[in-house]
Amino acid sequence: MADLEQFRRETRAWLEANCPRSMREPVVEFEDRCWGGTKWQFVSDDQKRWLEVMAERGWTAPDWPAEYGGGGLSKEETRVLREEMQRINARVPLFSMGLSMIGPALLKYGSEALKRQHIPNIVQGRIWWCQGYSEPNYGSDLAGLQTRCEDRGDHFIVNGQKVWTSYADRADWMFCLVRTDPEAPKHAGISLVLFDMNTPGVTVKPIRLISGKSPFCETFLDNVRVEKDQLVGELNRGWELATYLLTHEREMIGSIGQSNVDARLHPHAIEQLGLDRGQLADSALRTDIARWEMDQRAFELTAERITDEATAGQGVGAASSTLKYAGTEINKRRHELLVAIHGQRGLAWEGDAYDHGIIASQWLRTKGNSIEGGTSEIQLNIIAKRILGLGRA
Repeated sequence: MADLEQFRRETRAWLEANCPRSMREPVVEFEDRCWGGTKWQFVSDDQKRWLEVMAERGWTAPDWPAEYGGGGLSKEETRVLREEMQRINARVPLFSMGLSMIGPALLKYGSEALKRQHIPNIVQGRIWWCQGYSEPNYGSDLAGLQTRCEDRGDHFIVNGQKVWTSYADRADWMFCLVRTDPEAPKHAGISLVLFDMNTPGVTVKPIRLISGKSPFCETFLDNVRVEKDQLVGELNRGWELATYLLTHEREMIGSIGQSNVDARLHPHAIEQLGLDRGQLADSALRTDIARWEMDQRAFELTAERITDEATAGQGVGAASSTLKYAGTEINKRRHELLVAIHGQRGLAWEGDAYDHGIIASQWLRTKGNSIEGGTSEIQLNIIAKRILGLGRA
């Protein structure tokens, strides 16, 4: 325990000395989060420096093995680091699917060569990864995917189409589910491969959303060559990897329900509605805000409990569906309340009112949270069957 307290003191001092003041401010715009990769343009010198100093210590992935560039911290030390970052409202230095999805999968299933090739680049933020899962006719029914991967001796050839590929237009590499045995049963004959998005035959087209922005893309794969050493795990045994990655994806999406320095609602309400005898003048809205903030705090505590269970070796499993469902619903409610608080300004689509908070477009974007990563209906089915034990004979 004494060693852990010493680690806390040293970590606190290091963060105070190295985390720029601007990196302790609320995350508002997309660019406030650093995604890394060859196409990323840093919004400030502070953002670049914050990534560099954290990556140098391996603290972008603090509990990953030091031999691959990670921090090599124990679970207890990692928790202390996160607590100390939260104490000063420090931004996460790197936000990526490399850290949240393919990195953990490579550490668990990847060959030593794949780990050596990709993990250090993930930790350093050199590569932006995208996920090749959903297809035009197979979204939530992931096991129905039809993208073909043919064995050509010393390499594979991939043909097919992926859709809803987040940030494929900015990504450097894709981790992609493909069908390597079309004659196998639905959940068999699937493999996970990796390839560079600059490979000939890869074409990306952005999809415009109702919010006016385009994080999603269509990705067309026409005779794309994939080297055999970029196969993760065993051939035709990719469904286990797919479900493992989905667990991490749902945790990542669910985390949007957790608070950050800009998550509280009453500063917005005070600014817009003012106080009457020390209280918000609108009693109904005051009640809605209080209810939301209690639910949001309950969600935070639930997420902390699930994290503690995972670090104790119990895993996450179906609990990721709880995080995904609850986190997305809380995020949707937050933005609905922000629209209500700001009134007509909250509906602005352009001009000064729009620039004030981009509230309407963010509100519309949250509607997709309950679809991506598995719809809310699917999450509720998983919770009912695998956590509550309903529907069993």
